Amino acid sequence: MALSPESNEAFLREVDDALRQDQALDFWRRYGRLLIVAIVGGLAVFGGYLFWQNRQHKAAEREGEQLQVAYDDLAAGKLDASAKTLAELAQSKSDGYRAAALFSQADIALRKEDLKGAAKQFAAIAGDQSMAKPFRDLALIRQTMAEFDTLKPDVVVSRLRGLAAPGNPYFGSAGELVALAYLKQGRRDLAMRLYNQIAATESVPESLRQRAVQMGAVLDTGAAQSGGAAGNEKAKQQ
Repeated sequence: MALSPESNEAFLREVDDALRQDQALDFWRRYGRLLIVAIVGGLAVFGGYLFWQNRQHKAAEREGEQLQVAYDDLAAGKLDASAKTLAELAQSKSDGYRAAALFSQADIALRKEDLKGAAKQFAAIAGDQSMAKPFRDLALIRQTMAEFDTLKPDVVVSRLRGLAAPGNPYFGSAGELVALAYLKQGRRDLAMRLYNQIAATESVPESLRQRAVQMGAVLDTGAAQSGGAAGNEKAKQQ
């Protein structure tokens, strides 16, 4: 007996459903264990990541509290207590806390008027390639500040020329040191140009800009007076 269109469609659906079930069972027999392993492994990795993230967060909180204690001791004049805490933080795996501790250790040396010790510590930070570049650049500037009086002007210029450029985050501090080195070299024109650039850069801290304005004005006045004196001398000779 021939099937009606409706019965034929229902029969085909049953066959299709049976075929899909067989395919699903066959897929499960072949890959079911692998899927379970993959799911369990993924959950384990995700759980491990959450555990690691939680540990990192707690470690950061603990190190933040330690750093605050060290700063409180510094403010209270307890240099030895602060130094002990900072020595621990200097081994931190966090670049931020490690850098803060190392800079603070060097600052303690400066407070003790140990310029050589401070310069050595800043130099260690500047040469630490595992430290982020902004930290290394700042350490190089602080090192140069600490030993500026003992350095030849050309050493200061060659060391900081790359940082003493408009657009660099440390342009103000590095530029001021390079300008002073230019003055030691007798290159007043280069020093005045650098001071004027610092004074015109809005991103430079206001205190540095004011000093640059004052130094630029002094150099400009000196250049005018020197030019006037030279002119008078020439007139006398004529």
